Amino acid sequence: MIVALHSRLRPGAVEGYRDAHARIPDDLDASFARVGIRAWTIWRSGENLFHLVDCDDLDAALEALEDDPANVAWQASIGRWVEVFRDADGADRLAPLERVWSLASQRAGTGS
Repeated sequence: MIVALHSRLRPGAVEGYRDAHARIPDDLDASFARVGIRAWTIWRSGENLFHLVDCDDLDAALEALEDDPANVAWQASIGRWVEVFRDADGADRLAPLERVWSLASQRAGTGS
């Protein structure tokens, strides 16, 4: 499954966030692989971040990472830069964005 997420940086945090993502810790990468996260890409527009995550099951992966030592350490570190995750309606929570349209799906005749 591929899901998109939206988060927002704290004011003035762009450079720190960018620096933190020059390379994520190897143990976090290993944890991602263990819980079925195959790929994660982040784009930025101003203080808005858009994440594209390719994983087996996002909810299961996030649950498995909740107490994972590598993820706990990463969240403690990266949290100084990230203000909040937002869902498709703008509420403060980590939830996939609504997929509105896909060219590939249109061409395949499978809807959005």
